[in-house]
Amino acid sequence: MPRRLLAPLALLCAPLFAAEPVSYSRDVQPILTHKCVACHACYDSPCQLNLGSGEGVLRGASKLPVYDGARTEAQPTTRLYFDAQGEAAWRDKGFHSVLDPRADQAALITRMLELGRDNPPEPNAKLPADLDLSIERDNQCPLPGEFEAYAKKHARAGMPFAVTGLSDGEYATLQQWLKEGAPVQEQALQPSAAELEQVKQWETFLNAPGARESLVNRWLFEHLFLAHLYFEGGEPGHFFQLVRSRTPSGQPIDPIATRRPNEDPGSDFYYRLWPIQGVIVHKTHITYPLSAAKMARVRELFYAGDWAANAVPGYGAQRRANPFETFQAIPVQARYQFMLDNAEYFVRTFIRGPVCRGQIATDVIRDNFWAVFQDPRHDLYVTDADYRAKATPLLAMPGQFDEIGDLLGLWKAYRDKRNEYEDLRREAYADAPAPGWSSLWAGNDNALLSIFRHHDSAMVRKGLIGEIPQTLWLMDYPLFERTYYQLVVNFDVFGNVAHQAQTRLYFDLIRNGAELNFLRLLPPESRQLYLDDWYQNSGKLKMWLDYTTADVDTASGLNLPERGAKGGFAQALLARYAGLNARPDPINRCEGADCSRPGLPADLADAEQALSRLTGRPAGGLKAIDQLPEATLLRVELANGEREVYSLLRNRAHSNVAFMTGESLRYQPGLDTLTVYPGVLTSYPNFMFSLPADEVPAFVSALEQARDPAAFEQVVQRWGIRRSHPEFWRYFHDLSAYIRETEPTEAGVLDMNRYQNL
Repeated sequence: MPRRLLAPLALLCAPLFAAEPVSYSRDVQPILTHKCVACHACYDSPCQLNLGSGEGVLRGASKLPVYDGARTEAQPTTRLYFDAQGEAAWRDKGFHSVLDPRADQAALITRMLELGRDNPPEPNAKLPADLDLSIERDNQCPLPGEFEAYAKKHARAGMPFAVTGLSDGEYATLQQWLKEGAPVQEQALQPSAAELEQVKQWETFLNAPGARESLVNRWLFEHLFLAHLYFEGGEPGHFFQLVRSRTPSGQPIDPIATRRPNEDPGSDFYYRLWPIQGVIVHKTHITYPLSAAKMARVRELFYAGDWAANAVPGYGAQRRANPFETFQAIPVQARYQFMLDNAEYFVRTFIRGPVCRGQIATDVIRDNFWAVFQDPRHDLYVTDADYRAKATPLLAMPGQFDEIGDLLGLWKAYRDKRNEYEDLRREAYADAPAPGWSSLWAGNDNALLSIFRHHDSAMVRKGLIGEIPQTLWLMDYPLFERTYYQLVVNFDVFGNVAHQAQTRLYFDLIRNGAELNFLRLLPPESRQLYLDDWYQNSGKLKMWLDYTTADVDTASGLNLPERGAKGGFAQALLARYAGLNARPDPINRCEGADCSRPGLPADLADAEQALSRLTGRPAGGLKAIDQLPEATLLRVELANGEREVYSLLRNRAHSNVAFMTGESLRYQPGLDTLTVYPGVLTSYPNFMFSLPADEVPAFVSALEQARDPAAFEQVVQRWGIRRSHPEFWRYFHDLSAYIRETEPTEAGVLDMNRYQNL
């Protein structure tokens, strides 16, 4: 029987075969997870409709967006589970139901699904050009009474939006659930007995009495509040969040929902480990392990020394602006070493933190760079108490006050303070021994990090991935801690334009400081050339207006060649720290005839050999780069039935990244390059290709020959997985399955809001 006849028959018969009512947990949430959560999760959910949990479904939708870089006043926070509990409380905050029918009208979610089903995309065809898929699109968020007008104006904007829709069975299940009144009985995550025992141990530790303990635990809370904590030997998929609660251990958690984690809780509180409910999504999944060894390490770092805290500081604006002053009683060595031990986690918080997407910070960073860290034994802020006393008052950060009229004055005050600190630092280090290889921390594999920017998002991974980048960062403790507090602890995603502008502007100074730190490792004679390369054209004006003077005179102890000093440093870094490098990369840094990883099956080795031809060539010599988005995923099927996934990352070149606006004016498209590396190196896939391993050489050749959009279109038609592909969701979720197989702790549903219409 034709499918067009089977589909309505299945819908008619579904209730007859329903042996029991539809279960939300068993039947409905899996459909939402598979077809909806890829867009509807976190703060960037269209209309704030978060479908990753029953609480989010019941909360419903709001016309008020979280991301609004132009609002003049901060708006109330609407964090799921924190800022209200229960449907009635969310109605009081202005959210409207998507489940309740109104008079003779079906529920809003029903009508959205019907609109999507009535207007399906043509299978694996390019979507109409006038259908806005950008994350900046104006989401209409119609109320139930506004739906008819919405449907007439936006006939192709049903759900799931601009993508292959629900199967007949999925559609029938949701329709039946809605007919039954859309009951939501969510099963809360229940920790295992072993996890509960570890929860008890950690809560006892974190709530120990005493001024010293209170100060340390406050610092730990401010550095772990975003973490998805998991236990050694815990259940797969079980994660916990560190919160402040009005109730002690053993009682139900009553979370204290301050706007920022370092604001006054307003009452007595207890640190608690709260099971994370709902679907784990990759873009907010910031994992951190807890174990007996981790607790022993914390005790060793923070309590082994003989120090005292005479009083616990308050929570005023100055305390939030300057954590160096607030926590100065805690040995600085302990604070810095704790962050170094888990450097990837902390950099990941910059990327997956309160912003949920990285656009607040990405305007002022390069598309790819490596980061290394100063060894605590060579960090003057750690080793020199007199220097530390002079530097601490200068390390305060902006953003606590958001008066728009005073934005320029606030910015200048903090800029001048930062530059005064940089001058102090430059002079102090000029009198210190010349930096050598021992100046770089090499304690574990967090010592070497790669960061890639994908326009308005980013990623970080341990190890050195890709070609030697244009810039490298050297972060010391003052830089590392300030970045964390500026982008994570003190950042308010619900804040106004003044707050957000101060955040971006100060992060520009942080990037500049990390670059200046790295320059000092190079021979003095080479530094100005690199500085001029990083700050071309308008960047020179920014150097004059806002930055302090670079140290181009004092000696380095690394004995690098004057010509090609940066490349010499990178090659020496790769050789000296090979044992720590978690990402050896023969594909992008091929030094011989063999450009694939060792030990691969023959067909995959041949595929990697072919893929290596795409790297190391600017867009001027590989025109297909002009057609590729920031993060493309390549799914390669092997002869043995397995598959490998590669990320093709487009690195956009800029004359400088010193401004938070006008990026297109500084873009140098002819210098764009491509990094190819195994793994899913993004939370936001922009496009995907899937092909057998033996076709990879043909795929590479086609890209090499695709010198215009028409030729690239042929590549997409042969191997591309468009949003309208009949099996789009199978391919898309296979990326998450790949992460689950290769790095199970890191797995989560990927975001498709940026999946492009190629």
